[in-house]
Amino acid sequence: MDKKLFRSLLLLITFTVGLIFVIVRFDDLWQFAAALLSNFTPLFAGLAIAFVLTQPCAFFRRHLDRALGGTPLAKASVPLAVLLSYLLLFGVVAALVAFVIPQFVSSVGTFLSNLEGYMRQAQVWVNSFMEWFNVEGQALTGMDQLLSRLDQVLRNVFNSTLDALSNVVPFLLNFTTNLVSVVVTSVLALVFSIYMLAGKDTLLGQCRRVLKAYLPKPLCDAVLDVTALTAGTFSRFVTGQVTEAIILGCLTFLGMLLLRLDYAPLISVLIGVSALVPIVGAYVGAATSALLLLMVSPMKALIFLVFLVCLQQFEGNVIYPRVVGTSLGLPG
Repeated sequence: MDKKLFRSLLLLITFTVGLIFVIVRFDDLWQFAAALLSNFTPLFAGLAIAFVLTQPCAFFRRHLDRALGGTPLAKASVPLAVLLSYLLLFGVVAALVAFVIPQFVSSVGTFLSNLEGYMRQAQVWVNSFMEWFNVEGQALTGMDQLLSRLDQVLRNVFNSTLDALSNVVPFLLNFTTNLVSVVVTSVLALVFSIYMLAGKDTLLGQCRRVLKAYLPKPLCDAVLDVTALTAGTFSRFVTGQVTEAIILGCLTFLGMLLLRLDYAPLISVLIGVSALVPIVGAYVGAATSALLLLMVSPMKALIFLVFLVCLQQFEGNVIYPRVVGTSLGLPG
């Protein structure tokens, strides 16, 4: 038998056996791959943090090189740029947490304190609705009993939730375990990101040398070009997305002030942050914000949703194409 034909048949048989094995044991292989990738979560998270901070770090480094050039502190420009980038990141996160959480707790307290009033108002609306359609008084009485029962059920749910949170030991143990895991992962991700950001030039140079050593020159040049183009394009996309989110948050704040809606700063921050998430972010931000306003007044929540739909249409068709398109070098 011809050696070339034999080699082709051997490759075909090997590929077929491997494909059958993957199909038969797909669940086991998927679990193994998921477990393996979960061990690299800190590395991937650190890579993501370093990528996000690349632009701020480059900005600080340019200014520090200009300010410290020719001085004994010139070599300290890279560590100082990395330090300033992380201080900026921690400052933004701390400001968001300190601003969002107190107002969210306040809105939940407002909802709980006004729950009885909300139920009475709902009862008035239902009675008016029934009277409009000439429903008999017996149906109204039944609806009153239903609303009273619903009020009692909601109160029982809140009380049961509070009891569970305060008394269930397994829940606390599970929460503590998850918290420790998140803290350890965050610390490792932070360490990896600092190493990648501080040694970016060295790591990139090493990657280039590895590619040049093991790949043919045409393929190596193509891989480097595609990688540089992808990194640059995605970085500009993130910059445009952040700019667009800031603009959307500011427009939301101004519109809510004009409409005299509650929690304007909090909801503006939520809308701006959720705009960073493609597709689903707009719905999550709208639902969360409407829920906060629903705790104050259902009518204000409805007004806000109408306003936000109009603003999202204006933002999606006018602002977003120009801001993000310009950052990517594409026509709006």
